[in-house]
Amino acid sequence: MIAHIEKVKNGYSAIYERHLKHPVEEVWSYLTDNEKLPKWFSELRVDELREGGVIKFDMGDGTFDELSILELKLKSVLEFSWWEDTVRFELSEESGGCSLRLIEKIHTITDHTPRDLAGWHVCLDVIEALLDGRTIERKEEWKIWYGRYVKEIEKVTQQ
Repeated sequence: MIAHIEKVKNGYSAIYERHLKHPVEEVWSYLTDNEKLPKWFSELRVDELREGGVIKFDMGDGTFDELSILELKLKSVLEFSWWEDTVRFELSEESGGCSLRLIEKIHTITDHTPRDLAGWHVCLDVIEALLDGRTIERKEEWKIWYGRYVKEIEKVTQQ
């Protein structure tokens, strides 16, 4: 299901919702464990898992950008800076598994925004697939979702 995107005070928000048939602890490990993190987002590494800590983003040229952890509640909330934006994961238990929400607060819509939104969408699909013991063809999935997010951004920005 596509993220809910809306205009909010100071920008936009994109909210992704997933209902996973896995315990919170298992899903949390994919968000924070450096053994599992690269399986769904190869550029990210947790440097210091604490509020005020750092997640490093490998720029692919030998350099790393540091993304600050803005809020951390173990097995519940992980929020970090995404350059001028923020990304927040929220986990909560529910019957038969857990709910995973990803909320991206977007300061300014750019040509790159639909790319990021499609990327986060596929990342969440990959996490779910890994938990289920499946694989996903990322590039093909991304192309499909990218087209959909271009249209969603057009709808939101033309309101």
